[in-house]
Amino acid sequence: MADDKVKVVTIPLSKVAAELAEKHEMSKKASTEFLGAFVDLVVKHLKKGNKVRVTGLGILQVRKRPARMGRNPATGEAIKIKASKKVAFRAAKELKEAI
Repeated sequence: MADDKVKVVTIPLSKVAAELAEKHEMSKKASTEFLGAFVDLVVKHLKKGNKVRVTGLGILQVRKRPARMGRNPATGEAIKIKASKKVAFRAAKELKEAI
C-alpha cells in the first residue's frame, strides 16, 4: 500500500514578501514593511473587537469562549477552564473554490 501523505510546507511571511516584491517590481524591504504594517493593522482592529475582511481570502474576528468545566486528563479531576478569546478565520467563497 502506497503512502499517500503529502508534505505540508509552511511559507513564512518573509517568503511571501519576497514573492510580492518580485511580482510588483519593488524592493524586498518595502514589501516586508508593507506586510508588517498590514499585520499590525489587522491586530489593532481585532483588539478593538472589529472583524477584518480581506476580499478573496476571508474574515478574521475575535470570538469569546465562555468559562467551562473540563477534566484533568491525568487524574480525571474536574477543573474550571476560565473564559478566553480566540481568533477565528472564515474562508471566503473565492478561496474555498480556488482550493
